[in-house]
Amino acid sequence: MTTEIDDRFYERADAHIHLANEHVEDIGRGKVSASFMYAVARFNAWVTACGLNSADELRAAQDETVEYFVAQYRAMLIENLNDYSANFDKYMRPARSDA
Repeated sequence: MTTEIDDRFYERADAHIHLANEHVEDIGRGKVSASFMYAVARFNAWVTACGLNSADELRAAQDETVEYFVAQYRAMLIENLNDYSANFDKYMRPARSDA
């Protein structure tokens, strides 16, 4: 599993965020967040299974896989919480252009 950030990393992330924001209009942030987390968990289970040859290998890799993805999520969440803390007013209370 790679942690390299390629040239389109943020572009792909922004596309997913844009899609999630579209759903927020219909159902709300909490439910969209839950669906988003389920989708990434499902996708990461598939990514992991693609690199293995059997269900036994997948079961054997489960703890290591969970630790990896949880650590990655934790680091990314902390990074983004720090960014929001540093830029709270800019992100959450942007200046109105008609003021």
